[in-house]
Amino acid sequence: MKLRFLAIILLVFAGRLTAAAQVSINELVKEWERSKTYTQAYLDAMPDGKYELKPTQEMRSFAAQFLHLADANYALFAAGADLKSPVALGSLEKSTDQSKANVTKIVMESYDFVISNLRKMSEQQMRENVRVFNKFEMTRAIAMVKTLEHQAHHRGQTTVYLRMGGVKPPEEQLF
Repeated sequence: MKLRFLAIILLVFAGRLTAAAQVSINELVKEWERSKTYTQAYLDAMPDGKYELKPTQEMRSFAAQFLHLADANYALFAAGADLKSPVALGSLEKSTDQSKANVTKIVMESYDFVISNLRKMSEQQMRENVRVFNKFEMTRAIAMVKTLEHQAHHRGQTTVYLRMGGVKPPEEQLF
């Protein structure tokens, strides 16, 4: 009885994983476009003079959080898509111009890189396995989802920065 119950649970779980891995490219593009718009709202909300704001001395500034997000958009997506990233990993976060205008430009360009290259991929490519950073094996689809997760994580962290800067964060744009 316990074995049968366990088998049913495993089948249900496996079915959900399969469904998650079958997200179409069009659906992923739509999610990246939504996320780009949401990130733009965060960048627009913070006044230019507060882009250097840090919750603590050890933490990244507001600008550096978004430049890190852009670095990772390039690096993670390129690794998952088996492309050469047009920027060196970590180079954007070290940018000396961390003004609102420059950070916004850099971050939006990273989303454009992801979205334009995602549109070039086939559904078959999304099902192929790839080694990300020669360490983690997964399908390209999962690599794309992990890249989306990473940028959402760092954008979410900046909610605290906005509040510390006296700014009301943008309304959630989950859908």
